[in-house]
Amino acid sequence: MGKLLVIADLDDKCVATPRGLELAHKLGHSVDVVAFAYASLRRLTGDKAEQEKLKRQLLDQRELALRERIDSHARPGQDVSLRVVWMKDIHEWISKRCAGGKYDLVVKTGNRSGTFTYTSTDWHLLRECPAPVLIAAEKKWSRTKPVLATLDLGTRSRTKQELNDAVLARAKSYADALGVELRIIAAIEIPTLLADLDIVDPDSYAKEQREAMQPRISKLAEAHGIPEKAFRTKRGPVAKVITSEAARSRAQLVVMGTVGRTGVKAKLLGNTAEAVLQTLNTDVVALKPGT
Repeated sequence: MGKLLVIADLDDKCVATPRGLELAHKLGHSVDVVAFAYASLRRLTGDKAEQEKLKRQLLDQRELALRERIDSHARPGQDVSLRVVWMKDIHEWISKRCAGGKYDLVVKTGNRSGTFTYTSTDWHLLRECPAPVLIAAEKKWSRTKPVLATLDLGTRSRTKQELNDAVLARAKSYADALGVELRIIAAIEIPTLLADLDIVDPDSYAKEQREAMQPRISKLAEAHGIPEKAFRTKRGPVAKVITSEAARSRAQLVVMGTVGRTGVKAKLLGNTAEAVLQTLNTDVVALKPGT
């Protein structure tokens, strides 16, 4: 039996808790719910013992409120633990906690506010967390809508090909557990410079790419027991193709791979997963190579 780590937010907008508990129930997984509380107590009067007492009170209050929320969403007999941690930089704690493959998935409410000068916890987790991460959207989860897997069928990288397999396997397991249709989308992105300079004909390029992708589609379909008709290719920028297909199919969950770039390169260029999260109003599961 697997295990999910659910990050509970401080306010009532937290959708990670009900979303994570429902998904864990469908998958037959246990759940660790963790919440974070922190306030600077240095300027408060009193000695360390009094400050520690206040800290304990804050943690106990937070735990009581979360326990009530968990009880309202958990299924009877569901295996759920709760822990409240006094911590400011939560992404580091989460990444360390997930080391060693302890969790199959981290579930967190989305916070789409990453900029060049500020990197949200979401972006840190997408880049650094050793477990797959589900960023939950505020939009209500439609239980009857499909799961959408996004693949890079044009890649020659062995790492990305293995990531395609991992994405497809996980998306299929979610679709099976939720009892919904699985759909697969792959983008055919034409290099802008080549098209602008008339070096390639966009229609001919797209046709050639589709023909090159077909053997890979057949191989993946056979390996995962998925009909080839579930696979779809579409011409356009990757992020735009994913968001438009998710909207068209009204997907309840999008599963995608991310290379998890770090440093200035990630801040300037961004990952496809991060670009998708900026505009996609549905849940997204991001897998990195090896997760």
